[in-house]
Amino acid sequence: MKILLKKATLIDPKSAFHYSTKDILITNGIITAIEDTIDGEAAEMITRNNLHVSRGWFDSSICFGEPGYEERETLDNGLSTAGLSGFSQIALNPNTNPVIDNQSAVYFLKQAASNTATQIAPIASFSKKQEGKQLTELYDLQQSGAIAYGDYKKPIENAELLKIGLQYAQRLNGLILSTPADRNVGNKSGVHEGKVSTRNGLSATPTLSETLQIQRDLAVLEYSGGKLHIPCISSAEAVELIRNGKKKGLQVTCSVALANLVFTENELSDFNSIFKLEPPLRTDNDRTELRQAVVDGTIDLVTSNHEPLNVELKHLEFEYATSGTVGLEAMFGILSTLFPMEKVISILTKGKDIFGVKDQTIEVGQEANLTLFNPNGSAVFKETDLISTSKNCAFINSPIEGTVYGIINNSQFTIK
Repeated sequence: MKILLKKATLIDPKSAFHYSTKDILITNGIITAIEDTIDGEAAEMITRNNLHVSRGWFDSSICFGEPGYEERETLDNGLSTAGLSGFSQIALNPNTNPVIDNQSAVYFLKQAASNTATQIAPIASFSKKQEGKQLTELYDLQQSGAIAYGDYKKPIENAELLKIGLQYAQRLNGLILSTPADRNVGNKSGVHEGKVSTRNGLSATPTLSETLQIQRDLAVLEYSGGKLHIPCISSAEAVELIRNGKKKGLQVTCSVALANLVFTENELSDFNSIFKLEPPLRTDNDRTELRQAVVDGTIDLVTSNHEPLNVELKHLEFEYATSGTVGLEAMFGILSTLFPMEKVISILTKGKDIFGVKDQTIEVGQEANLTLFNPNGSAVFKETDLISTSKNCAFINSPIEGTVYGIINNSQFTIK
């Protein structure tokens, strides 16, 4: 199969063609020519308005539903959503039923995406059944294709188990994830303890819950060594703790959810459960510090934290509604309103090295792992822009910039 991209502006600082406008020929999944003009008679030609091409995008925290919760999202539609949103590789969380805590479960996910443009990089459970009592078989899970280990939305409460896991994972160059939330302080409410929660009488989670867990996890990491990733921090205090940990030389990385860069606790003033999220939306100062930490590199990754939820879990009285939002479709457009284009592409292509996911530059002879997009054009994100089966999206009616056309990867393409 031959694909010819016409008049594409390449955005890849690692490539000799960075910021050049070229024709790109892809033959059987390999970039075979990058020239000013290429004859495309025998190829499937792709032309789009103001076409830009970057290395394929990666998201470090994605949920679908299958197996077990297909009513939220199937693998087929989820992968299509990711591809049409520009993501050629996704780290898939293990919050399925059954959970991803054994070799066959990991193998199932890898096989499900073996012939699709978007590829799954499974995150396996850190503990068996995600109960926090016994380690999973880390080596076997890695051999099956797992890229990291974490119990989704659950902190590792047992410090000894975290220590043992970090020590053992070093032999595998493995990555451990620990959710930054001490459940003994506050509760799993999806609401920040602050002015809005007090005024509205909402049960809430203080920043202390996040900082206590991070302090303990960093102390264990300093003792044991290894690699620790802290997903979805939400506070200025967490930024400072991780910044200090990095200064000590600890192998710690972290991410922030897109929603925490955009919204604050004020969105909950009218009890709108669509903004009930984990981690919770915090203060304007927290949002400012999180954005700055993305710019200075203290925060390594931005994730859509995409979590489809069927309508009966979200459209309830606020107290009983489930936390979570979808975000894949809005990710590029929202980020483009916050940061310059080259920074946005840097954010979207980072993280593969942290998670051990294969990366490719845009050069002749390399596998084609590409995202196609137009950085220009203002719009408002609408519900009709959602491809996900579930429609629990906090970003509806938010301003966006640019358009995603799709991806080419794994000798396949998913393009609008």
